[in-house]
Amino acid sequence: MDFNSVIGHEEIKRRLISEADKGKVAHAIMLCGPEGNGAMAIALAYARYLLCKSEDKHDGNVCGKCSSCAMTDKLQHPDLHFAFPIYKLYSAPKPTYCDDFLKEWRGMLLQSPHFGYEEWAAECDAQNHQLMIYADESDNLNRKLGLKSSQGGYKVVIVWLPEKMHEACANKLLKLLEEPPHKTVFLLVSEDPDRVIQTIRSRTQMISVPRLPIEAVEQILTEQNGILPAEAKRIARHTAGNMVAAQRTIRDNSEAELFFELFVSLMRLSYMRKVKEMKQWSDKVAGLGRERQKNFLAYCQRMIRENFIYNFHSPELNYMNESEADFAVKFAPFINERNVIGIMEELALAQRHIEQNVNPKMVFFDFSLKMIVLIKNR
Repeated sequence: MDFNSVIGHEEIKRRLISEADKGKVAHAIMLCGPEGNGAMAIALAYARYLLCKSEDKHDGNVCGKCSSCAMTDKLQHPDLHFAFPIYKLYSAPKPTYCDDFLKEWRGMLLQSPHFGYEEWAAECDAQNHQLMIYADESDNLNRKLGLKSSQGGYKVVIVWLPEKMHEACANKLLKLLEEPPHKTVFLLVSEDPDRVIQTIRSRTQMISVPRLPIEAVEQILTEQNGILPAEAKRIARHTAGNMVAAQRTIRDNSEAELFFELFVSLMRLSYMRKVKEMKQWSDKVAGLGRERQKNFLAYCQRMIRENFIYNFHSPELNYMNESEADFAVKFAPFINERNVIGIMEELALAQRHIEQNVNPKMVFFDFSLKMIVLIKNR
């Protein structure tokens, strides 16, 4: 991944390239913004630019021929280090480090720099484990960075989702940021910088990376994913500049169909007040697994918004597929000013409860019962 492969964010790329060319490289940069904004792609491109050994590199162009470029292309450069959320391997006789998951991590990054927590959890087979960056990881980084640069240049550390750091890890990393080893650059890629401790934020150069323009998402989908232009445009509009969500849309068509069926089933059962069937529905959703449950609730929130907007008869404001639009013809009148806020609040509450490991059968059955009252409030 080099800067020429990073689509969009031209101003941020120019700034980083200019600082590197002038030798004014910040020792710690936090690229922060919403999921799917392309920040990881920028971090990888910047790392490659810093690690390239060619004296002819300039304006963001690396040589692509030196040993450093070859190793970085495979994410196996000895001076390129990663820290990312993991789960403990309790069967291991020693502490679990990110190095224990490097094979899966490299495989995911080489496939695409556009992924989220959900994709990584599936790739590393987290199942129901909550992922975090443990305190042991800061000790591991300290040992690595205490060694001389293998190639005599920069040492780069990319920390993905620093908001997932254990407090002890964050405090230890703070010491590294306060007194960084010679020519060491930390690149923190955060989706929720407010959850990173203030002392770390204050020691980094924070760069806001906004959502990609819809046109940029279209370009990535057509050029890098081989999607037909018309479909790429529909997906880009639907995901509103979230490249991770766009990738999920391509990959998860079958899951989207399942979510649509579950949503339609719940609305019909709630309208008909079939409590017994609603209990069965809740049990079915409870068996999806925590991450898919959260995705389903996010899907429900989107469908409620889309059906509310449908009532304004402005097709250009709606982002539904054909099946969803057909359902909206009869369902949209049930979502109005009197109940839309209440439904969205209940969905947000259910999502928080799932994140807090509340029994999903209770969460979804409770929500379905509330829908009986809310959906009748026409």
